[in-house]
Amino acid sequence: MKEQAKVVLGAWAWGDNNSYFGNNYGQAHFQEVYDEAIKNGLNFWDTAVAYGNGASETLLGSLMKNTPREDLVISTKFTPQMADNSENPIESMFNGSLKRLNTDYIDYYWIHNDADVEKWTPLIIPLLKLGKIKHVGVSNHTLSEIKRIQEILGKAGFKLDAVQNHLSLLDRTSEQAGILDYCKENNITFFAYMVLEQGALSGKYNVDTPFPAGSVRAQVYNNKLPQLTDLINTLHKIGQRHDLSTAQTAMAWALAKGALPIIGVTKLKQVDDAAGVAQSHLTSEEIKTLEEVADKAGVNTIGSWEQDMRKDK
Repeated sequence: MKEQAKVVLGAWAWGDNNSYFGNNYGQAHFQEVYDEAIKNGLNFWDTAVAYGNGASETLLGSLMKNTPREDLVISTKFTPQMADNSENPIESMFNGSLKRLNTDYIDYYWIHNDADVEKWTPLIIPLLKLGKIKHVGVSNHTLSEIKRIQEILGKAGFKLDAVQNHLSLLDRTSEQAGILDYCKENNITFFAYMVLEQGALSGKYNVDTPFPAGSVRAQVYNNKLPQLTDLINTLHKIGQRHDLSTAQTAMAWALAKGALPIIGVTKLKQVDDAAGVAQSHLTSEEIKTLEEVADKAGVNTIGSWEQDMRKDK
């Protein structure tokens, strides 16, 4: 029986064939990462067709082969911008994911963004009826869109189980828009991605040690590192009180908000960090301090594919 996960391991950077993250690790490298996770009882993995154009799913699927499927929780996504011209593009993309992941069902299946709520939401219902999806979720959706999806699914006898949005000390717009509260009130699990801002809040990068030149992360974050100095120092200071690293403290903040953080893992230490943070507890005063310092930094990390959730349509 699977225990309720405290953290989810993200495979966005797996199969990084477009240098977004600046790594070119192969299967042997990720085998060690995967084995370390399973050893630590971390069995919840998040991927998507859009991550490396299927390369992330293929890698994860290969690694999963020697683990009983019932011992794993697998999350992947339908990305509207990658839809084909078939009668049901969601079903078509879903079937491709099943093949790459070597499975016959998905625990959490997501509509990756809010390209067209009225068009795409009804097309996921046939898969729910077949029982191939255990939980349905949406990512990068506003509160009004989430409520509309609830209506559409409800008429077919289903409910929305999960929401996955950007949530970090630098992007709290989902919280400020009332999405976290709505999820709590309606028994919807809120998954927080980019909790570490792709490493900017990990403590690994700073003014003297910037992101690798040539990567997209360097373009996005390197010019923000001076403004993040105080926040990174505060994360480090508070973390020391709890025997947590800088990165773990940022993760612990997300846990304290009632979110299920998705932690991107490409190295063994990141797996160990994720395992260690699951038992952490920050005080309300520490949470307040972190948020005040983050607000003072004045750094906007809303991605080009995202929206400010406070500016609901």
